[in-house]
Amino acid sequence: MGKFVINKDKAGQFRFNLKAGNGEIILSSQGYIAKSSCENGIESVRTNSQADNMFERNTASDGSPYFNLKASNGLVIGTSEMYSGTTARETGIASVKTNAPKSIVEDNS
Repeated sequence: MGKFVINKDKAGQFRFNLKAGNGEIILSSQGYIAKSSCENGIESVRTNSQADNMFERNTASDGSPYFNLKASNGLVIGTSEMYSGTTARETGIASVKTNAPKSIVEDNS
């Protein structure tokens, strides 16, 4: 089973990563000033990850596929790593859909 990991960065902002069961990061958040906002971001991932239309499939300037998960207000909640191909990107999206709803939260902040 996956988990959300909350950390505090050097700038003092809270960030979370969603990790798959194998420990690989499958989604990373933006920085949040308040920890409660970071926790709300996690809840938004749990909810919005279940709707395929909330995943924005993109291609970086170097041709690497990646995705953003958006909230209902259109703002990006989290961004994936860069993938080697579109099939790998779709596997990443499937992993977020599977892991996000039931993942525990590990607070390392």
